[in-house]
Amino acid sequence: MLINTFGFAIVFLVIFILYWLVPTQLIRIRNIFLLLVSYLLYLNWKPSFALVLFGVTAITYMGGAVLVQEDYGLDDYSSKRKKALCWCFAILGLLPLLVYKYYNFLNYSITSLLESAGLHFELPGLNWAIPVGISFFTFQAVGYLLDVYHKRVPIEKNFLDYALFVSFFPQITSGPISTAKDILPQFKKKQKFDYIQARHGLLFLLWGLFIKSVIADRAGIYVDSVYSAIDSFPAINCLLASILYTLQIYADFAGYSFMAVGVASLLGFKIVNNFKRPYLAASVTEFWRRWHISLTRWLTSHIYINLGGSRCSKIRNYFNILVTFFVSGLWHGANWTFIVWGALHGLFQIMEKALFGDIIKKELKQIKHHLTLLRFCRIIVTFLLVNFAWIFFRMPSLSDSMAFIKKILSSFCHFDFNMVGVVMLAYLVLGLIPLIIFEFIQEYCPLFLRKAEEYVVIRWATYLFLALGFVLFGVHDNSQFIYVSF
Repeated sequence: MLINTFGFAIVFLVIFILYWLVPTQLIRIRNIFLLLVSYLLYLNWKPSFALVLFGVTAITYMGGAVLVQEDYGLDDYSSKRKKALCWCFAILGLLPLLVYKYYNFLNYSITSLLESAGLHFELPGLNWAIPVGISFFTFQAVGYLLDVYHKRVPIEKNFLDYALFVSFFPQITSGPISTAKDILPQFKKKQKFDYIQARHGLLFLLWGLFIKSVIADRAGIYVDSVYSAIDSFPAINCLLASILYTLQIYADFAGYSFMAVGVASLLGFKIVNNFKRPYLAASVTEFWRRWHISLTRWLTSHIYINLGGSRCSKIRNYFNILVTFFVSGLWHGANWTFIVWGALHGLFQIMEKALFGDIIKKELKQIKHHLTLLRFCRIIVTFLLVNFAWIFFRMPSLSDSMAFIKKILSSFCHFDFNMVGVVMLAYLVLGLIPLIIFEFIQEYCPLFLRKAEEYVVIRWATYLFLALGFVLFGVHDNSQFIYVSF
């Protein structure tokens, strides 16, 4: 069940009331209730998906227990044996993801390679549907296992709490990818209803719904029409479509993440905010400190640092960056387009390190940035680089991506307004104006927002504006979130 549907709103209202009716002292009952709700909502997608979810949960929970010596009486592990056990359980935990998501891609790639060499060999393909959110909950579960191995977190002894950690319904389909340190301790606390936290949660929920419906879905109408028939559109229309897709994917993914934060907050939990105004980044390196923060944190912790991070030679560091973003691309999808998208982001960061390494390193340490002319120009350049990479992300194949880029670079002789739709553009602009204003104020004048929030009139005016904006200008076709397919 999608978080942006009317059906979910009704179901969540019931969940909200029942959850807070359970006395604060009965933590176990509350957690069991949330676990049942999480699985029931996930079963709504397809019952067999829940078996995969439970399997990944059980394997990684058991793996964590095995790695803690006293639980199974396995004393005095050598470091090599313990590492081997960690690898075994991690691979077992990743196995459903590898089979469901990457088997057909590997099969096709190997078959094509052999055919180019004059050999014919083909394994049967799999026609199974990919479990919703498998990339998210698998990385979350395997991340717990690796954190236990590195002794960053203690083992979770209560299986039900761990199962809730992996399946928590606000975040299972599109993240964020939480760490055990983030959320497991919260399941142990007596959650009391906090009006201020609930107020923030409602704002996050409405804001996410607004940008998803008014910006992402509205932009998606035009983006889909252009990307599906690029030969029918002039070059400048294609360029506009690429820019709108850059805005669409942010509003779509951030919209879900804000709604997930909002739903969790209304239940008394704090989950990581996945976005921090990524299109105001002045470098691609900074972009990844602001975009899909939980995935960046996971890749940094479990891939980049384990490869040696930046504490090595320059060449080795560049290699580490490329491998990390190769994994990032592959995580998003089993297609060469995603791999190229990840590789481009890796190459952009390597170029930045080689040319402006010290400047970027200094900037990343700053808590607050001032909008100078130079920074503004760098924000534009970064946006254009990110926009270019999104073309590969959106297209179904590399040949289609290159055809689209070639089309953009062709003649800009005219712009077809009839193909755009004036009403669609007007609605989209109405959505973009508050987004741009809000993000600039949040970035450069955060104190203003904190002061404004203290006034009841401003708060309720904001709630009303977002609700009316959603009703009047939003697209109400219950469209799926882009990242749900990952």
